[in-house]
Amino acid sequence: MSSMTMADHTMMMSSMMMTFYTSTSTSLYTMSWTPSSTAQYAGTCIFLIALSVIFRSLFALRRRQERKWAHAELKRHPVFVDARNKKSDGVTSRDSSPDSTTPVRSQRTMTRPWRISTDVPRAILDTIIAGVGYLLMLAVMTMNVGYFLSILGGVFLGSLLLGRYAEGPGFGLH
Repeated sequence: MSSMTMADHTMMMSSMMMTFYTSTSTSLYTMSWTPSSTAQYAGTCIFLIALSVIFRSLFALRRRQERKWAHAELKRHPVFVDARNKKSDGVTSRDSSPDSTTPVRSQRTMTRPWRISTDVPRAILDTIIAGVGYLLMLAVMTMNVGYFLSILGGVFLGSLLLGRYAEGPGFGLH
């Protein structure tokens, strides 16, 4: 960068598109991924749709895993409540029989202990979600209308198919 002249820098900045445009020969991720025909461009758009669906499915997978990890944690450390008192340590029992002690999930927010079996897979999944999200962002940053609409279509399709399995609206990390 230090050997780059101001004219080179200005030329590089002027070649970047700052408005949406339509072209069937926009590079995606590398210069070697530059469609040279309409069929290749359509294939790139289909790839972006599929990547967007995968992005949405990763949120559903994360939600499923969070439930699984929470269930495993509850099995490891159940909170027992005396049903005769209906309350014990601020937790209300769901069982109505007068002589039962049942495990229920605590109503208080407690930080779960760090576990390699839970926290490492969670970190890996979050990293994959971030990586796929950044790949989609880079595709949008090409300012190619076809790529942009493909990503929106993929997000729509992914949400339509898998949105009910993911927690919360939008694509923020949950």
